[in-house]
Amino acid sequence: MEKPNILLVTFPSQGHINPGLQFAKRLTRLGVKVTFATSISAHRRMTKNAPTTESLISYAPFSDGYDEGFKSGIDDLGHFMTSMTHFGSQNLKAIILEKINQGSPFTSIVYSILIPWVGKLAREFRIPATHLWNQPATLFDIYYDYFRGYGDIITDHISDPSYVVNLPHLPPLATRDLPSFFSPSNQYSFALTFFKEQFDILDEETNPKVLVNTFDALEAEALSAVGKYNLVGVGPLIPSAFLDGKDPSDTSFGGDLFKGSKDYIEWLNTKPEASVIYVSFGSISVLSRTQMEEMARALLDTGRPFLWVIREGGVEGQEKEKDKLSCKEELEKQGMIVPWCTQVEVLSHPSVGCFVTHCGWNSTSESLASGVPVVACPQWTDQTTNAKLIADVWKTGVRLIRNEEGIAKAPEMKRCLEVAMESEELRRNAKKWKDLAREAAKEGGSSHKNIKEFVDEVNGKVDLHQ
Repeated sequence: MEKPNILLVTFPSQGHINPGLQFAKRLTRLGVKVTFATSISAHRRMTKNAPTTESLISYAPFSDGYDEGFKSGIDDLGHFMTSMTHFGSQNLKAIILEKINQGSPFTSIVYSILIPWVGKLAREFRIPATHLWNQPATLFDIYYDYFRGYGDIITDHISDPSYVVNLPHLPPLATRDLPSFFSPSNQYSFALTFFKEQFDILDEETNPKVLVNTFDALEAEALSAVGKYNLVGVGPLIPSAFLDGKDPSDTSFGGDLFKGSKDYIEWLNTKPEASVIYVSFGSISVLSRTQMEEMARALLDTGRPFLWVIREGGVEGQEKEKDKLSCKEELEKQGMIVPWCTQVEVLSHPSVGCFVTHCGWNSTSESLASGVPVVACPQWTDQTTNAKLIADVWKTGVRLIRNEEGIAKAPEMKRCLEVAMESEELRRNAKKWKDLAREAAKEGGSSHKNIKEFVDEVNGKVDLHQ
């Protein structure tokens, strides 16, 4: 029988491509052919920085109308999303039709968040489609409740910092713990429209399966909170070498949109165990100049070695961000500043003692799978909820407190750094989740079983079409 061929489509940003590619690798290990589709601009940068060698993964980049890429601070994000829906639908449709005409149609489609139009396209072609939710299950539940009866309560109280929202099956959430898309000052209200569309698509199916980048032990209640959907944990979706060890050659996501060097690993090798503070704010978040100065001062005040990722703006002739810091020379004596790195490799290094993070979900799940305590510095989207889970539910980190201007001052940052580096309780909890994450991913573990079950279902669907 012909192997099932799954079309896996992701939104073209690092936080979506990474888990998507890892899921593709998991599927190929179970004998499934995967065609990975994202925008032309993202694919171009992926292959330039890390050419893939996965023989069972093929690529089908499509134009989203922004073939030179979305330029943050220059392009309008709302226009980009509209363009992606229009041109993405058009061009992905052509890819699907081409496969049908070749006599080897896609047997199933998997698609990530923010691209509900892929689900509509699958329905148009009567191809079974499954949603890959690349955020925690808790966020899925919050958005579900928002669109199904709790929207007014949240909207009416979102500006009151003392208000606590009680949603079904979830811990009490202060307004600061909710996704930033609910805030009246949020400029990205279109995101809620995309999430609502996604739930509307799911509601047209009977007990639809949703694949979630989490694992059963981590979010047991959240995974079963919405009875009408079958949420299954398939995570953490990070490279095998740092998780189940089944494929020691799988040491990177294979989809980096940014260039980095490897000097930092040699530098980490010279440092004592659990002595280094690792600082990174992901592929999108940008710290204000004031916040960077406070961060720099806090790092210097700890006297500890640090590895700090400061992305370069990418504008030709622009002064590098690190060169604008007033204490640059002091910083480079005490630590190392790099423009990008393979994060999961850094977090798995024995010399790393804590992780200062924006709490994007990939960074959060990588910290859990690596057993590294966290200083949580959330900025927007799901990061605020992830920070709540880190500090109060999983208890693997400390969340910093900002002043009225939204700045975390150096003394507060230093306090959090010392707690994360010294707390035995945080380290114990971090190790517990690391062990449970590996347990879930290994053969016979909950996530491995859930992925295998999904593949069996896809195979069953193939049989039906023979």
